[in-house]
Amino acid sequence: MDMDLDSKACDRARLARDARFDGRFFIGVTSTGIYCRPICPAPSPKAANVRYFPSAAAAAEAGFRPCLRCRPEASPGTPAWLGASASVSRALKLIGESALDDGGVERLAERLGIGSRHLRRLFLRYLGATPVAVAQTRRVHFAKKLIDETNLPMTQVAMAAGFGSIRRFNATFQKLYGRPPGQLRRAAEHERNGHPAGHYTFRLGYRPPYHWDALIEFLAARATPAVETVTSDEYRRTISLDGRAGTVSVRPLPAKNCLELQIQFPDPGALFRIVERVRRIFDLGADPSEVAGHLMQNARLKPLVRAHPGLRVPGCWDGFEIAIRAILGQQVSVKGATTLAGRLAAEFGQPMPEAEGVLFPKPEALASADLGRIGLTKQRALSIRELACAVARGDVSFDGSLDPEQFEKKITAVPGIGAWTAQYIAMRLGEPDAFPAGDLHLRGFAREAEAWRPWRAYAAMYLWKNSGERK
Repeated sequence: MDMDLDSKACDRARLARDARFDGRFFIGVTSTGIYCRPICPAPSPKAANVRYFPSAAAAAEAGFRPCLRCRPEASPGTPAWLGASASVSRALKLIGESALDDGGVERLAERLGIGSRHLRRLFLRYLGATPVAVAQTRRVHFAKKLIDETNLPMTQVAMAAGFGSIRRFNATFQKLYGRPPGQLRRAAEHERNGHPAGHYTFRLGYRPPYHWDALIEFLAARATPAVETVTSDEYRRTISLDGRAGTVSVRPLPAKNCLELQIQFPDPGALFRIVERVRRIFDLGADPSEVAGHLMQNARLKPLVRAHPGLRVPGCWDGFEIAIRAILGQQVSVKGATTLAGRLAAEFGQPMPEAEGVLFPKPEALASADLGRIGLTKQRALSIRELACAVARGDVSFDGSLDPEQFEKKITAVPGIGAWTAQYIAMRLGEPDAFPAGDLHLRGFAREAEAWRPWRAYAAMYLWKNSGERK
């Protein structure tokens, strides 16, 4: 979203408390010094006392405090695609993986292939705040969620949210909320869950509509046995991060426009990254009204968008895992690829008896593995080993730092990976304009799809959904 917000549109959304605009902008109320979400249940302030901001960070930078009633930290957040700035979108993904903790803005800009000054200018233009301010606001918001929704001691809340010390954590909250974290926790006593250590529950918001059934159907058909378990009302999988293992499970709460996420993981310091990755799996940053408005201009897509409002592009937990799954899916049925993925995980993955599952194999485990013994052809086995070696060496990365063209060039250098596979991987990594044009059901749409930019991945989902219903 550009800094030039349409004040009339924002006025309408604010007065209607329209959930479709939740997270697309924030409202600063000059008479109270507080900033709110468009859905805030508090009485609407006078128009003369209202200022609009494209991000929570911009409101915070302007000196406004987060509303304790509508809780800006619980909003769906900034839409995943920001107008013309793919660099900002990629930077936000990296910040979600704590990229600023190692080298600051300069290192982040270097990974994106642009200058740090240019990156700051882009953030100010599209978000109204610098990368550091955006990261700081995200840390504060996540800490507030931990205070409200978990029983973690304040020291662990501070560390999990990325604050260097409890002193800095306390000072930040006192300045931002006008009260210490302990007082905020007492006020949210009714919201916290009483899970034992290592177990956490969060609610992750989205902008409606949200087509849970279509997304879970897609994930269920491609679920790797023993790694993922998918039913009509729950997604569950094993996870690994920084050498530690755990599980996540997700179920819908449609009446509240959110998903409920349950995490079992031994290190609270990883919670921020786990939550961000789950948000990407379920495409919670999408702006369905923006996508629908664009795609419905096409006569072919218009009835599909109307029939399936809120269709999302399923993401993934790990880029290497989805790349292996894509290779296994070349020239075989979805069911056949899922069977092969299950064999691969069972043979080369790490068992998790406590979760009755396995962890998907790491690149190092597959780099020299005898993949023929699970029934893979020589060519497919070679592709998987070559990709595993390239990832282990650091030649191929799935962190989102490369633009789509650079990523495709890098990954298609691996034997056996062509444009279709590269585009499918990019799509599952959250690239909204990826389009696997070589797919059986997408062939012939390449020229027409140019008009669907920058939402071709969503168009692909609608076309796949339609082709599936005709079978």
